[in-house]
Amino acid sequence: MTDEPKGLDLAALQNWLERERPELVTGPLTASLITGGKSNLTYTLSAGSRDYVVRRPPLGHVLATAHDMGREYRVMAALAPTNVPVPLMIAHCEDTEVIGAPFYIMEKVTGTPYGRASQLEPLGAERTRVISERMVDTLVALHAVDYAAVGLGDFGRPDGYLGRQVARWKKQLEASSSRELPGMDELVAHLESHIPATGDGTIVHGDFRLDNLLVDTDPSSGEDRVTAVLDWEMSTLGDPLTDVAVLLAYQQLAEVAPPSGDGAAMITDAPLAPGYLSRDEVLARYAQQSGRDVSDIGFHLALAFFKLAVILEGIHYRHSHGQTVGAGFDGIGDMIVPLIAAGRAATG
Repeated sequence: MTDEPKGLDLAALQNWLERERPELVTGPLTASLITGGKSNLTYTLSAGSRDYVVRRPPLGHVLATAHDMGREYRVMAALAPTNVPVPLMIAHCEDTEVIGAPFYIMEKVTGTPYGRASQLEPLGAERTRVISERMVDTLVALHAVDYAAVGLGDFGRPDGYLGRQVARWKKQLEASSSRELPGMDELVAHLESHIPATGDGTIVHGDFRLDNLLVDTDPSSGEDRVTAVLDWEMSTLGDPLTDVAVLLAYQQLAEVAPPSGDGAAMITDAPLAPGYLSRDEVLARYAQQSGRDVSDIGFHLALAFFKLAVILEGIHYRHSHGQTVGAGFDGIGDMIVPLIAAGRAATG
């Protein structure tokens, strides 16, 4: 076996597959890293004549409630019969003795995760607009799923969700930060004292944005479509406006401060491509298609920037302790304070 990437023991994985799912293996395993350590580790796996995708948690310091392989696997398996496009789930292993961490295997779906404006610009403004519309429509479809009907009635607790989110991310911050972050205490205090009343609960993705979707051209119609929604590690049942706010927060970051330097990989600049829906258009399309009241988006935006700041601080912590895999991590620590400032501005 060759081409073994860090974090994936191919010999151990092959032994497990041959024991548990022998029909999946038609030859020696090879693998390559797709994304390394910004969230979960994702690999392309070749098993002879077949290709799959493997997901496992990042190496090193991992927050207690993050990177839950079982949750990702469960929510995508449950969504398979719905209008939300997800990969087919193939196998799941909670035994950390196999490769050193829980993992799951899913089908490899055709499509492009558009994270850069330079990827969208050659498509032209018209196709880019359609792609961004399909992105919003996919989020609407997710929030329309009857979670109890697909077996996710116990996947979370919608009541009190926003209050628990503030408390959870405050706890995550305390577990993954060892430095002073100007403005953070004020942002947390505002969130704690302005929690809105709980609305209707839905399945919440937790990190919904264009580069967490795969987009491909429909061979029958020739139109661009979303073929898969990926990266469900923060999914739960909760307030759907938190997903909308995360989407808008990423877009605001791209518009106000286009990414550059070593930390650029953490912020998608896809919204800068000609034709991409503006933030107002994204919000209006979501409101129109879903029928939901979006007037209280300010609190959700502040919460979104707070969450992003905590996530990046956790990545900065792992990187500073030599526990990340791949490139693009230098300079991430410098991005936290601007995120805090954006969160505080959203509260006004």
